[in-house]
Amino acid sequence: MNPIDLLIPVAHAQAAAPAPAAPGLLSTLLFPILLIAIMYFLMIRPQIKRQKEHKVMLDKLARGDEVITNGGIAGTVAAIGEAFVTVEVADGVQLRVQKGAIASVLPKGTLKSA
Repeated sequence: MNPIDLLIPVAHAQAAAPAPAAPGLLSTLLFPILLIAIMYFLMIRPQIKRQKEHKVMLDKLARGDEVITNGGIAGTVAAIGEAFVTVEVADGVQLRVQKGAIASVLPKGTLKSA
């Protein structure tokens, strides 16, 4: 035995470890597909539903309805145009706002009680 072998261990060849099995195409694509499905049901679908409800509300908008805008201005609908709505916020004070700026329609009598 060589005296250097006592100080430096001799490296012995080891058997090669078996290669890990390659993941199949289905398991590779399963996570992104699952992630897209979760995003659709949690984010996209509810947003589309709210947009449809808002459009229906704007289509049903009539003169005399009490509304509140996205900016927090409350008033009564005085006139309805194709893209704009005239909202009367006080006696003789009317504002023209875009139809999309109407956040919600209030129940009748809400403004008088406030």
